[in-house]
Amino acid sequence: MSNMENHFNLVQEPWIPVAGIGRVGLRKIFENPQYRSLGGHPVQRIALMKLLLAIAQAAATPADEQAWRSLGAEGLARSCLAYLDRWHEYFYLYGERPFLQMPAVRAAALQRYGAVLPEISTGNTTVLSHGQVERRLDDGEKALLLVSLMAFALSGKKTDNSVVLTPGYAGKRNDKGKPSSSKPGPAVAHMGLLHSFLIGSNLQETLWLNLLTDRQVEQAMIFPGGVGTAPWECMPVGEDCPVAQDLKQSLMGRLVPLCRFCLLAEEGLHYSEGLAHAGYKEGVYDPSMAVNHSGKEPKALWVDPEKRPWRELTSLLGFIEQGHPRGFQSLQLRAGLDRARDVTKVFAIWSGGLRVSSNAGEQYASGVDDFVESQVWLHSNMLGEPWLIHLKMEMNALGELAKKLYGRVMAFFKEQNVDGGKLATQASTLFWQLCERHFQQLVDACEPDEQGAEQRRQLRLIFAGYVQQAYDRFCPKETARQLDAWAKCRPNNSKYLRQEA
Repeated sequence: MSNMENHFNLVQEPWIPVAGIGRVGLRKIFENPQYRSLGGHPVQRIALMKLLLAIAQAAATPADEQAWRSLGAEGLARSCLAYLDRWHEYFYLYGERPFLQMPAVRAAALQRYGAVLPEISTGNTTVLSHGQVERRLDDGEKALLLVSLMAFALSGKKTDNSVVLTPGYAGKRNDKGKPSSSKPGPAVAHMGLLHSFLIGSNLQETLWLNLLTDRQVEQAMIFPGGVGTAPWECMPVGEDCPVAQDLKQSLMGRLVPLCRFCLLAEEGLHYSEGLAHAGYKEGVYDPSMAVNHSGKEPKALWVDPEKRPWRELTSLLGFIEQGHPRGFQSLQLRAGLDRARDVTKVFAIWSGGLRVSSNAGEQYASGVDDFVESQVWLHSNMLGEPWLIHLKMEMNALGELAKKLYGRVMAFFKEQNVDGGKLATQASTLFWQLCERHFQQLVDACEPDEQGAEQRRQLRLIFAGYVQQAYDRFCPKETARQLDAWAKCRPNNSKYLRQEA
């Protein structure tokens, strides 16, 4: 079938992974309230969430909180279905007006699909599992890749930046006038940004909880163009045309950034750098990002595979405390937390992303780089400053336990004149992995009452046991010398257990 013929419409065709269901089309997302959450790996989930929110914002951006509450999750779903009917012809993956693609970029070199997938091994990269082997993609997988590339494309030389669609645009050339390496997508930036969303009882409620009002967008003062126009309604014709300039100033331009100009083909895609968005240091960033403005220059919260997102919960919710100095702020969480607390009995905070490395401008996922995600459920009736203070105390105490464990393992190997740095790090990592099993219980136990205090005391016994477990795992006692060092350096957690929980 010719790519000029309209086919594979994303409204009806199955391409969006839904947990426990499989792949579905856009219409079914808004028709079925029983769908609980998106599937796929963290980058796909973030990219799809941003796309669905862009559709929701285009269909029914409420003026203020009162209008948002009146809309409701069901009202939002109905508005989105009506919107998809109205713009149905603009959601064909192939045709004269292919979804989120630029037919004019056909002159760009063809790039293999596997080359733009961070989890796929290409070139001389070592293959560690079958999942890293490049395979043929079907149309649904190509659609998912296309949406992901709009925000999460990695920097490097894979783009053909010799193709420039805006006459005189110099953003795709280096100082010598030659085609430059592409910049990373705005949802990735330098190392991989951490993104967070509120999660409701089903996918439709999740979209409603994360929907921003005109008033919230105005108050955020990071989108001069306001909500803006969805890019599929009016695609840019170049990197710096008037439409492109509007997108770079609007919320829509951050939800679907078009950071790559693509055109899908049978064996690959024509691939060039698209819109160059300003970064968080210039004051523009995704609502789902967390940025700290309290220092001399803004700092972003990055993905760290060795510090999973659940350990950042107290930082992400720091704004709950009265008089708390400004720390990391996520517009998505700050705008939605109070409303979620008011309209639901329980909701979750999901955080995730991809850590990447870079060398000479080329980004890739290698070594310890990985996808990360965490989801923590919160009860609306206990969420407040006293709860957060208790949780911060417990997390700080766990941090001290991890430091003590690291020091004790180092001391064990020092007794034997051996460098134990790597094993001490592994012991600390194991401790945090073991603690993660009980983090949801800890969150639930931080209510400021006697029952919560007793639950925290019981959890402290478990966490103290994990210190000993990790120590024993990496500090053997098979010889007399090892046994002597093991006993001498063994962690003492009595102070931690005596502290007020």
